[in-house]
Amino acid sequence: MLLSISLILIVGMSMAWLCQRLRLPGLMGMLATGMILGPYALDLLDADILGISEELRKIALIIILTRAGLGLDLAGLKKTGRPAFLMCFVPASFEVLGVILLGTRFMGLTVLEAAVLGAVLAAVSPAVVVPRMVRLMEEGYGKKEGIPQMILAGASVDDVYVIVLFSTFTGMMQGKGVSAVSFINIPVSILLGIILGLAAGSLLALFFKQVHIRDTSKVLIILSISLFLVAAEDMLATPIRFSSLIAVMFIGIGLQKKRGEAARRISVKYGKLWVAAEIFLFVLVGAAVNTGYLAQAGGRALLVILGALAFRMAGVALCLWGTKLGRRERLFVMLAYTPKATVQAAIGGIPLSMGLACGDTVLTAAVLAIVLTAPLGAFVMDLSYQKLLNRS
Repeated sequence: MLLSISLILIVGMSMAWLCQRLRLPGLMGMLATGMILGPYALDLLDADILGISEELRKIALIIILTRAGLGLDLAGLKKTGRPAFLMCFVPASFEVLGVILLGTRFMGLTVLEAAVLGAVLAAVSPAVVVPRMVRLMEEGYGKKEGIPQMILAGASVDDVYVIVLFSTFTGMMQGKGVSAVSFINIPVSILLGIILGLAAGSLLALFFKQVHIRDTSKVLIILSISLFLVAAEDMLATPIRFSSLIAVMFIGIGLQKKRGEAARRISVKYGKLWVAAEIFLFVLVGAAVNTGYLAQAGGRALLVILGALAFRMAGVALCLWGTKLGRRERLFVMLAYTPKATVQAAIGGIPLSMGLACGDTVLTAAVLAIVLTAPLGAFVMDLSYQKLLNRS
């Protein structure tokens, strides 16, 4: 395992540096590292580290979501209001509809099989989007208009909504029917996540005010609580649950509201943690990509993915209807809401493991979506944000 960790860090950093020298996003180098070192190519990564890959990816997501909460401009988020709320479910719904229409026509899927595929493809990747929105807030691009704040809020809820849809559609294919509780759980889990996160952040702010400890110790305390919340959500067997990732982000928001200066210092520490966490996240996502399936993907799957992205961008445009954002700013939001990676890597293989007839097709399309949209979305955002957004 030690050799695998060494390879992930050294090769991942080297490939990221090489891509940056070529004026490409470092993310592309990290994904390529995972695909090359992973089990479907050179197979140089230890089975033990691949076995805990999902947990390591979760830790990386926790780090960047906490950092996002610590730096989120609440005043800017309030300005967006309605669009931020609509971004949580409208673009994903449009994309699922697009996959149903295109998948039944071009891939020969049934409506329910296409709905399962749509639920896998419809999630935006917080692993790709969140770090870039954090950077935009730090540099001041689009911050006055609330653009990165709106995308952050929408992306964090979007995944919860899509995963509930996925569970519902796969349950229907297994003959379990539609559960009203599943759909009720969407707003309830979001609300409970916000409440838990704000409460934890406020209590931590009070604790840090009374007990003077080093910022590094504060980071470890926050990280421990965040890990506990994620584990608690996984262990819950109740029909109604809470969204732990939203809770993690709102810990940072709650702390920021009560102890702004401490939140800024802790955010700097989390930024240093992210340097290593980012490498592990994207290399391990790349390692989950089965390159053998790419040859089987074919033009039809590519056509469905591109068509579904057009539906998604139309959904984003609808969310922004009536806002004061200009054409360039709306274009950036539409482009920033397209990358896929983490959720597709996590759930893309589940229909196949369930024995569903569409399992191979879903996994193939999920892999193709990751390879196509994760580096391309990152590249477009990195290339365009300075040209399309105003700096405050």
